[in-house]
Parts: sequence; structure tokens; C-alpha cells
Amino acid sequence: MNPHHFGREVRQLREARVCAQEALAERADLNRSCPGGIERGDVVPSLNTMAWLAGAPGLKRSGRVARCGTRLAA
Repeated sequence: MNPHHFGREVRQLREARVCAQEALAERADLNRSCPGGIERGDVVPSLNTMAWLAGAPGLKRSGRVARCGTRLAA
């Protein structure tokens, strides 16, 4: 699985819940620019960050994001 796929899923979920990248970064204790990099596929998140994003508060757990994270970890 390509990091771009994971980032695309994160972006779709975040936008569907009208959550700003900055708010997501704050909730995940990430650098403010990190969610944007993840969404573009420029930043490959750690497994902990992927797991958190797959079940993030405000971003209801998505099977699609969870599957992307699992495939990236393999």
C-alpha cells in the first residue's frame, strides 16, 4: 500500500468531519504541518501515529484507514 492511499483516506475522513489539519495535529500531539504531509503522502507516519489516526477522536474509526495502515506496516 502506498503512503498516498493512507493520506488520502485521512484527508477524506478529516474533511467529512470538518476538522482542520491544525486541530488534528493538536489532538494527535503532532507538529502542526505533519497532518498535511501525511495527507499528501510526503510524510510516512509511525505505526503509533497511523493507529491513532485510524481511530482518532473526531475521526471515527474507518476500516479503510485501518486497512491502509495494516498494509503499510506489512
